[in-house]
Amino acid sequence: MAKVLVVDDEKLIVKGIRFSLEQDGMEVDCAYDGEEAVNMAREKEYDVILLDVMLPKADGYEVCQAIREFSEAPIIMLTAKGSDMDKILGLEYGADDYVTKPFNILEVKARIKAILRRSARNTRQAKEPERRVVTAGTLTLDRDSRRVFVGEKEINLTAKEFDLLELLACNPNKVYSRESLLGYVWGNKALDSGDVRTVDVHVRRLREKIEPSPSAPQFVHTKWGVGYYFRAQG
Repeated sequence: MAKVLVVDDEKLIVKGIRFSLEQDGMEVDCAYDGEEAVNMAREKEYDVILLDVMLPKADGYEVCQAIREFSEAPIIMLTAKGSDMDKILGLEYGADDYVTKPFNILEVKARIKAILRRSARNTRQAKEPERRVVTAGTLTLDRDSRRVFVGEKEINLTAKEFDLLELLACNPNKVYSRESLLGYVWGNKALDSGDVRTVDVHVRRLREKIEPSPSAPQFVHTKWGVGYYFRAQG
């Protein structure tokens, strides 16, 4: 269960965010001023901190700077200010991302989930030695040279096609939603646009290149109503 600290002095906003995150199974703590936020972050390890800029006792920038002295917990800044300088300032103080008020709660949740996915992936990679060559049946993927072979034939993939195949092949049998793949492969900006058709198009092109029969794939499979996964059988 992801642990999230929400820091904002507007109690109605905090209540709404807390309710929405708890609906997604997250554990949520709340702080209403800068000093309380720093103390809570010091006493408990959080997976994500959602931090407003305009706070009593210590503003969000000061809180972010203070937390960075003892914690690497991902921080998303909430700011009513829309200028690029305010965003840059937050990032320079150690924030990982920012959302401008007024915000859509779905955007906030998407950014939190994207950070949680990256953190989980980084943790897994730190614990497990990376496979530099992935083999599944007749398919071979070389991560260092970014080359793919089916049998002895080299398959020419675009950069995004390779990134998509690499992610799926390195996590066999794990089902990724189209939104997850969009965030992982194309990044936050693409995730914000929500155009998951990009994923479908690239999966179709990838199948046309690597599958003996694209309509009956051996490698990249569809989990109907959920997303795509790689089956390590060829």
